[in-house]
Amino acid sequence: MKKLFLSGIICLSFVSFTKAQELSPSVGIKGGVNFTNLYTEDVDDNNVLTSFNAGLFANFPVSSAVSIQPELNFSRKGSELVYDNIFASGTTKLKLNYLEMPVLLKLNVTPNFNVHFGPYVAYLIDGQATNETDGGSFNFEENIDNDDLNKWDYGLAAGVGFDFGSTSLGVRYNYGLQTIGKERTFAGESYTFPDSKNSALSVYVGFKL
Repeated sequence: MKKLFLSGIICLSFVSFTKAQELSPSVGIKGGVNFTNLYTEDVDDNNVLTSFNAGLFANFPVSSAVSIQPELNFSRKGSELVYDNIFASGTTKLKLNYLEMPVLLKLNVTPNFNVHFGPYVAYLIDGQATNETDGGSFNFEENIDNDDLNKWDYGLAAGVGFDFGSTSLGVRYNYGLQTIGKERTFAGESYTFPDSKNSALSVYVGFKL
């Protein structure tokens, strides 16, 4: 009887220790590919710029099914335009580099599958405009004056993820709510240029440390 009682205590202790491990905070690194563009009213699949994201994350479990996950990421956004006219053919790119912090509510639908969503804020580090023509006659690369753009961006993020031990895979969409251009006045008329917002689809892989 004593051996049975002792075995039960050991089993309960092991289960409690396992649960405690599951509910303990964790940190990690993540990175992946961005597919981004700029939109004014409706998001479309045109002018997509392929870029990248990389950063850190922390996960704070509330229960086995719910956790809070803040992140700090470097994320390149912008758009790409391929043109072909009577004057030239080539590619123009607008690259916007952001330091981005989403705060996500993560819901574990199963032990290996989750959905997550929440707000994000981002700070514009710098921007760059490039043009490459097929003949090379109109090539240029220049930095954008940050004073011409809004330094802060914000919006909504949502995605799905798959967790396998210390490795995670996911897809996430960021929907920007702030125009990247500032409001200006010319000849007594107010306008915003560029009058567009960020849209970004990210595919990433993460590793718990």
